[in-house]
Amino acid sequence: MKQAKLSLYIASALLVMSGGAQAETDMTFGGYIKADVMFSDYGNGAPESGALSRQFYVPGTIYGTEGNGEQVVDFHARESRFNFKTVTDVDGHKLTGFIELDFMTHTDGNERVSNSYSPRIRHAFVSYDEWTVGQTWTTFQNPGALPENLDFVGAADGTPFVRQSLIRYSSGNWQFAVENPETTVTPFGGGARITSGSGVVPDVIGRYNFSTSNGSSFSAAAILRQLNVEQVIGGTTYDSSEMGYGVSFAGVIPVGKDDFRFTATYGEGLGRYMALNYVNAGVIDADGDIQAIKSFGGFVSYRHWWNDQWRSSVTFSGFSADNDVALTGEAVNKSAYSAYVNLLYSPSKPVTFGVEFMHALNELENGFEGDLNRIIFSAKYVL
Repeated sequence: MKQAKLSLYIASALLVMSGGAQAETDMTFGGYIKADVMFSDYGNGAPESGALSRQFYVPGTIYGTEGNGEQVVDFHARESRFNFKTVTDVDGHKLTGFIELDFMTHTDGNERVSNSYSPRIRHAFVSYDEWTVGQTWTTFQNPGALPENLDFVGAADGTPFVRQSLIRYSSGNWQFAVENPETTVTPFGGGARITSGSGVVPDVIGRYNFSTSNGSSFSAAAILRQLNVEQVIGGTTYDSSEMGYGVSFAGVIPVGKDDFRFTATYGEGLGRYMALNYVNAGVIDADGDIQAIKSFGGFVSYRHWWNDQWRSSVTFSGFSADNDVALTGEAVNKSAYSAYVNLLYSPSKPVTFGVEFMHALNELENGFEGDLNRIIFSAKYVL
């Protein structure tokens, strides 16, 4: 995201302990203002006002509410965000701080009077040369490969999408990280999701980024994680662990002025790392042990520039889980698909107006389906 920069060079801003030397800090303010108008048609009746799927497409939230009207319109500016970044040269070492907030996902406001929503932290991290500590994109994800869609995530069912606290080391094309663990499993026979923060083993991720002479950029990532549940729920004691893993390959390939973007991800026990936790990482079997759930997801997107001001993206995205219905029951998510086409116009670089049509289809193992058709009109100004 390109930022309009407000650079304040502050001589003597930081006193370096070693030798009392002074350092110069470059401070940047950025973000954007974005307003959306969304006309939505839910096949089974629209969720209530303020529901998460009324803000953006989240797989698993579009099955609808029987008895409600199917067509709704939502106006909001919740995706608007702002951030602050500092870069300091400390005796030849690069020290960077970054924090970013937006207003998505909260339900503490309402649409009756003020539409007031609390800010939430997206990113908050510090990096010192090769080391990064704090909350930011998981190393398993390549955010640079995401399609240019008006929907908040875009291709949500086909991409890894997680921000969390981590410790990451980068060296050349390589990145290695230990990241916050969190396990989601389905109880034996089905039922409400069990979320567990038990265990002391962090998720371990490695990624290799590389590019080619024609300007293409790619990433290959792998994750190894422990699924762990140690708690008592409804009188039942759970105490089990299992290993999960996954691999993901993503890239951006220029085609003249156009570009082709993609991501393909496979794993056992990925759970929350894929499709916004559309499927849990595992399921409890009859013996109380965790069995990891296999899943696959991916998307392809082609962006075409009609001229310097007009462009369009066409995106297809999908996800599928290999549930053992003898363990999970049939009332669990099985597959999710979505498609997008848009037209964007930028009369000047900081300003974009656009319209996008999207269609999404979710299906449970028992065959029940939820579908969503949505037209989004959007205006965006990059600060």
